[in-house]
Amino acid sequence: MSWSQVFHTSCLVLLVHLLCLEAVPISLDKTKVNQPEDKASEPPPSVDTGLHYDRYLREVIDFLEKDQHFREKLHNTDMEDIKMGKLAKELDFVSHHVRTQLDELKRQEVSRLRTLIKAKQDIEGGNDMAVDHQALLKQFEYLNHMNPHTFEVEDLDRLIKSATNDLENYDKERHEEFKKYEMTKDHERREHLKSLDDEGRKKEEEHYEEMKKKHADHPKVNHPGSQNQFKEVWEEADGLDPEDFDPKTFFKLHDSNGDGFFDEQELEALFTKELEKIYDPTNEEDDMVEMEEERLRMREHVMNEVDTNKDRLVSLEEFLIATKKKEFLEPDSWETLEQNQAYTDEEMREFEEHLAQQEEDLSQKASDLQKQRDELERQQEQLNSQKVELQQVQNVKNELYSKLLYFSVEGNAIPEPQGEYHPLPLGHQDMSQNHPGMKQDNHLQNQIPHNTQDLSQPRLQDLPPGHQAVP
Repeated sequence: MSWSQVFHTSCLVLLVHLLCLEAVPISLDKTKVNQPEDKASEPPPSVDTGLHYDRYLREVIDFLEKDQHFREKLHNTDMEDIKMGKLAKELDFVSHHVRTQLDELKRQEVSRLRTLIKAKQDIEGGNDMAVDHQALLKQFEYLNHMNPHTFEVEDLDRLIKSATNDLENYDKERHEEFKKYEMTKDHERREHLKSLDDEGRKKEEEHYEEMKKKHADHPKVNHPGSQNQFKEVWEEADGLDPEDFDPKTFFKLHDSNGDGFFDEQELEALFTKELEKIYDPTNEEDDMVEMEEERLRMREHVMNEVDTNKDRLVSLEEFLIATKKKEFLEPDSWETLEQNQAYTDEEMREFEEHLAQQEEDLSQKASDLQKQRDELERQQEQLNSQKVELQQVQNVKNELYSKLLYFSVEGNAIPEPQGEYHPLPLGHQDMSQNHPGMKQDNHLQNQIPHNTQDLSQPRLQDLPPGHQAVP
């Protein structure tokens, strides 16, 4: 969203001017003012307020606008009474048809909010983050969520007060954002200078001073909201003779939506000619963000001087009264942004300290993450080493298992003897039969008859007399 659009969103007119009666008729000199061609009437474009409940706000206003009683009460109620809740009480007299539409609108809005909050809770809960229930409930401040079915007086009162408060703080937030923008830009320029050598730093500073000088070299800027400023618009934008300047005619010409009020958007459009004196988007030295901040300053200044009832609208009566004041006829000179630094030296020092602290925190987090990474890599190396060792053990096991399979023959058969076979001489017993470490073939032994004498032992009758057989 551009800065111009941001400023346009800050108008409270959605609560008031969309419901107002027709504009006050003003007599125009047809010999001096060109009459616009007749065009089909079109509703003024809706202005996005930037609020998260903007759509709900505009739809409520559209429904209330259809009720004639409510429109008449609004015309006779000033802004202070609206803020105090007096207008909200008139909801009891709105037609049943409109109330039914508002009830359905509220039910849809409550459902939408609950869905969004549930999704946010799921996301934050999934990240093991504490859910800020108070912050979530604040999103319901513009309506009574305890009664989600009907749109009551309290709902309209809450909606008016919430929108008024949010929009009144909107300009303040925009100024704070611009201040941070300017300090960030200056900080980055200083950091860039530190990275240069002496010669480069000197050239960069000379270029910076040259750009400042070129930006400050512009025509005189008229005081916003002064006679001279409006006459210049009258002459250059409207093409009329400045000597024939008429406040009533000027107001009618620039009340673009014809509602009888200058809203903030219409006022800002009056300062375009003055801003073009200072800023040109094709110039390197001109910052368009600064131009929109200048536009905001001009609009706020005129509102403070002209908007006497503080309803963020300038009525024809307020405008005509302001044109008779000394500030309108003999204004002081206007100091532009280059003459008024957006921040103080103390604010800049605190800002840079905050940046330094953020950088230190990020550095510490980066260091912690690097340590965690190193530890994970070390653990990974250990796991890889253990994996190699386990693989080696598994290989040894597989080798032993293959050897056991080789020697374990089905039926426990004795493998064929290796080398040449030599029969034992007579009288030599086969030691494999009695050797405790050798296997015996029980099957072969069972085939030998029991009455068969062992031929390997000499018979006693064959020994010479006096000789005993040695076992």
